[in-house]
Amino acid sequence: MTSKQRVVVIGGGLAGLRLAARLGPGAAVTVLGEETHAPYNRVLLAEVLAGRYAPEVTALPAPGPALRRGVRAVRIDRADRAVHCDDGAVERYDTLVLATGSNPVLPPLRGLFTPDGRELPEGVHAFRTMDDCLALAAAVGPGVRAVVIGGGLLGVSAARALAARGAQVVLAQQAERLMERQLDADASALLRDHLDALGVEIHTECRVRGLTTIPAGRRPGTPPGPDTRRVTGVELADGYRLDADVVVLACGVRPRVGLAQAAGLEVRKGIVVDARLRTSDPYVHAIGDCAEHDGRVYGLAGPALEQADALAAVLRGSADTAYTGTRALTRLTLPTADGAGPLDLAAFGDPVPLPGDDVLRLADATRRTYRKVVLRGDRLVGGVLLGELSTVGALARTWEGDEFLTAPHDPFHLLTDDGGH
Repeated sequence: MTSKQRVVVIGGGLAGLRLAARLGPGAAVTVLGEETHAPYNRVLLAEVLAGRYAPEVTALPAPGPALRRGVRAVRIDRADRAVHCDDGAVERYDTLVLATGSNPVLPPLRGLFTPDGRELPEGVHAFRTMDDCLALAAAVGPGVRAVVIGGGLLGVSAARALAARGAQVVLAQQAERLMERQLDADASALLRDHLDALGVEIHTECRVRGLTTIPAGRRPGTPPGPDTRRVTGVELADGYRLDADVVVLACGVRPRVGLAQAAGLEVRKGIVVDARLRTSDPYVHAIGDCAEHDGRVYGLAGPALEQADALAAVLRGSADTAYTGTRALTRLTLPTADGAGPLDLAAFGDPVPLPGDDVLRLADATRRTYRKVVLRGDRLVGGVLLGELSTVGALARTWEGDEFLTAPHDPFHLLTDDGGH
């Protein structure tokens, strides 16, 4: 890559800004960021909602003049190698990088939208952006009744943050346990106990059917039109109704691929990329939440950063660089209600064993710790740690490196601080 090559990045989040930083000031990089906020680390939004961090604490390193804030790309002209923006600007490129991220999943709930509109009722919030976070923080305080729909990583994070603000929180999870993609049944039960101690009311195997609303009048400053609606409750499939002043939609995210589809690029679950993170157009690449590599969309910060680093090497001319995938580790810190300190959680790989797998568990009810690893032959394939993460570094390195476990004591050495003795 030479400094004369023009690189346009659509997306001013973690992946896009990491790529710009790795390419350095010698490259002609333009980053189009749709949000007007200064760039921030999305991973820390739950801490902002909980009131533990001020928004400015989440700031990413200043990207300099490469970033154009508050600019939305509306069309990609691949024949002319140009990106058309909503402010009328046209950004021409030699290489285009799509780092468009993801959108929150809005479930098909009765009452979520009116037949002729796409406006959420007042009191209903997604939890994906800084604007979402600030709106929720303004709406929630002591005594507010909040229902979180979704019990994955995002829903658990939102529920504990709302509880920290004094809200009366109910979490509705359709699956049989919390964070079912990351945790086994035992770890999920421990997580549920900790949320119970924070005052969060949890309903699992619970399907939400719809929302109840009442007219709320027109929002101040809005043009004449239909009056808005305000949420009053959540209806479950079994007919039970949960009163709600606030509803948080934490049902997961979906890769943001509309621009790519309109431009004729190959899209499946995400924008399909190869080992050099190229799309079906060799002049267009994709990284982060929007990219699908080897049939997988990650939706996590770690893989997004690794993809940005790999693409920077590709664009700098490294012929042997290939992105082969990321082994992603999930971490979460939950406060406790009894002053005993936060509950730390880490999960990686597949914590649910297959027939023939070996499982090692160490549990200490007094110290409220739980550690488990799954071994498949001489390989570490997954694990869960709650309450005590001193061994997570060694476990993660062994798992990420796909290392052989050659000695009988090695698994115990990885699972304990004392070498398994």
